[in-house]
Amino acid sequence: MPALAIDNWPLPYEERLATRPSSAIDLVVIHCTELADMKMAREFGERIHYAGTRTGNSGHYYIDLDGKVFRFVADNRVANHTFSYNPRSIGIELINIGRYPHWGDSRYQAFTVTYTQAQIDSLRALLAQLRNDYINLHWIAGHEDLDRRLEPASDDPSTLLPRRQDPGPLFPWAGVLEGSGLERMSPKPSEPSHY
Repeated sequence: MPALAIDNWPLPYEERLATRPSSAIDLVVIHCTELADMKMAREFGERIHYAGTRTGNSGHYYIDLDGKVFRFVADNRVANHTFSYNPRSIGIELINIGRYPHWGDSRYQAFTVTYTQAQIDSLRALLAQLRNDYINLHWIAGHEDLDRRLEPASDDPSTLLPRRQDPGPLFPWAGVLEGSGLERMSPKPSEPSHY
């Protein structure tokens, strides 16, 4: 498989993120941006959410609808994308509207837009490259696998909804896992599955 073209587009605070050795990386977490487009994803990634470190929430890689891949955070940095799993994982975000803009509304919880074939092809190429680069990389998970918290719906607080549902029911797990050399991970009951 030819090397994947990756556009480096580091976040302004990238150098303030903690570093880690390559041996620490054993997990990839797949996300859905649940935003309208790459521009919105970038704007969200640049926002400062942690005053102490002046950093925000972001994956390492973003895959646009046309399959173009951007690197927001270098692999040797700990990005804030999946609490409790950040030091060991690489976060990959796929542009997809998901439940946007009604994330917490119980009437709009269905994912209705499929991932493009170009995105899936680029994701598979990226996973192959990461497997080649990181000897300890054995696991893959969806954000929904690792964060199973519930939260009150914005339209009806008596209804509890999953906080994270990405990459969601339209993500083609079988096709992505096939030949990847990665095993799908879900936390053991003793492992944290929340922020």
